[in-house]
Amino acid sequence: MSKIKIEATSAVFYLPYYVAEEEGYFTDEGLDVELIRHRPTDETGLRFVEDPRRVSSFSSFKLFEAGASQLYNACEWGQLRRSQDSQVNGKVVARRAAVASQAIIVRPDSPYNVPGDLAGVRVGVNFHHGSHYLVLQTLEGFLARADIKLVGIKGKERFEALRDGDIDAVAVMEPWITVAEKQGYKVLAEAHYYGAEIANDSLDAETFTRINRAVTRGVDRIHEDIRPYLKHFIEQAAPVAELVPDDFKPGRLRYVHPGPYPEDHFNRTLDWVASWGLIDSDNDFGRLVDSTKILQEA
Repeated sequence: MSKIKIEATSAVFYLPYYVAEEEGYFTDEGLDVELIRHRPTDETGLRFVEDPRRVSSFSSFKLFEAGASQLYNACEWGQLRRSQDSQVNGKVVARRAAVASQAIIVRPDSPYNVPGDLAGVRVGVNFHHGSHYLVLQTLEGFLARADIKLVGIKGKERFEALRDGDIDAVAVMEPWITVAEKQGYKVLAEAHYYGAEIANDSLDAETFTRINRAVTRGVDRIHEDIRPYLKHFIEQAAPVAELVPDDFKPGRLRYVHPGPYPEDHFNRTLDWVASWGLIDSDNDFGRLVDSTKILQEA
């Protein structure tokens, strides 16, 4: 079987894949899987961008559009947008295993204490990724939409920008939430969210089912004991902060068996993303989702 290339960078989103690789679960399924942990992005000149229209929905997934990978996961909001934008017929094929979270954080000495304090305050996010959409969904429960001000900043640079005083609030995922809490930063709000997998036509249903069996075993191994695998989070944070396993809150790290992406959930998600002008409202389930890739007995 030819090599299957999967874009798998941030540990919080891909931990079951890391475990499946480390424990040999992909090999047990007869799969030759390469997890691509480093990939090109459109980061140059895109720091502190205020208009998401200036940022491609594929700023972090250029390999897929170039035909150099067959599968990747990200937040469900952004994945619907990428399915719309894909030039290689990439479609959502499943709900991913990671139920990740993002937290809106401020410095320890910040005057802001609740989400409603952020009216007109710039919040750093990664446009077309989980932080972008989750901050919109979170803050609109506290503020008028016109009072929500977002700025695009990539990855760990959001925490560094906050730390250095370049911005007063950011949304971050793990391990940066744990870094922030260990260093005394204030969490104003945090929420978990689902994600989705996107695949191209070269990935057939049988192969994807075997991938999901390996990932499911990875999820089960994490549920048995996540501590041996926290090293991936610690390594990711190492350039900025030193963490140890006891720093993490296990209840924050949530993983479920991957499964089909539900149509009713698609409809709610599409309507909400379209209400922000971040996707075309005339999309439908059949256009953006390929439900034939995942077999029910995976």
